[in-house]
Amino acid sequence: MKLSIVDIAPVRSGSTATEAYQHTVELAQAAERLGYSRFWVAEHHGLADSIASTTPEVLVSHLAAKTSEIRIGSGTVLLNHYSPFKVAETFASLDALAPGRIDLGLGRATGMSAADRALRSGVPHQRSGDDHAEKVEETARHLYGAFPENHPYDDIEIPRSADAVPETWVLGSSPASAEIAGELGLPYAFAAFIRPTAAQEAMETYRDHFETSEFDAGLDEPHSALAVNAACAETDREAARLRASSEAAYRRMRRGAFGPPPTVEEAIDELGGVPDPTPESLAPEEWPRAISGSPDTLGTLLEEMTDAVGADEVVVQNLVEDPDDRIRSHELLAEGVGLTPR
Repeated sequence: MKLSIVDIAPVRSGSTATEAYQHTVELAQAAERLGYSRFWVAEHHGLADSIASTTPEVLVSHLAAKTSEIRIGSGTVLLNHYSPFKVAETFASLDALAPGRIDLGLGRATGMSAADRALRSGVPHQRSGDDHAEKVEETARHLYGAFPENHPYDDIEIPRSADAVPETWVLGSSPASAEIAGELGLPYAFAAFIRPTAAQEAMETYRDHFETSEFDAGLDEPHSALAVNAACAETDREAARLRASSEAAYRRMRRGAFGPPPTVEEAIDELGGVPDPTPESLAPEEWPRAISGSPDTLGTLLEEMTDAVGADEVVVQNLVEDPDDRIRSHELLAEGVGLTPR
């Protein structure tokens, strides 16, 4: 099984973005050492006291310089805020700096209304309606040099490495995003930590709509990843204890309370106790937003989950509050799925 990580650079209580970024670097280096395939960084705005991953293109550049083999990418770039050309130009430049190692994950989301307004400040014109599919396609065409002759953008050149382009993924949490990925023949990653029970429908939609890509570096057959929130420890009980931070964070988000991630002790107090361990088997309609377990338990569970929806890879989000515990969780998970260390 291919295993990867998506990180939000969480800012601990009383800490700074500088420290959060250093923890992200250390996690990426550990992921490379442990045999993980990819390391992605998220894009969130207006929550910098708790999430420092606001600009994936900056973090990707830094992480690529601090690692040597693992693929580095965005999980995701929020394309609703940006020009497709600028996104393509940025990630093509990153690929020229780290040839063959850059992933561009494309998605969309809205967040705090003030931050969304600030991101649009000074933009004279905004496209109206739902144009996400068109923006994804336009970004891919810039990257792959795939505009038809006589198209206004056909002659635009962007930076290139010798023999690669960024690997372009569509990321989402609904069948709509899956349909876009399928029709363009691009790989698809589904965020099961956002809408876990929609995973099966989205993956089926992706395969049903898949068409061989017209892009030179596109796909001939579907390729997908399942993104999950997972905490791993020596025992199922200890892993459930670590998972408490994720459970409490989700509860806070539902009531509109944002801030630094809760420690395990704070989370257990808020939840009224340690969460129950995740069962070793779950039907897709029973999937929770976060799972936990020992290496054996999670290895079995992730195998079952990917088989259930036909995913080829797993991307792990981990909201364990303590950075050392977070790295240890990924070490144990690597054991559980049998990764080969580099």
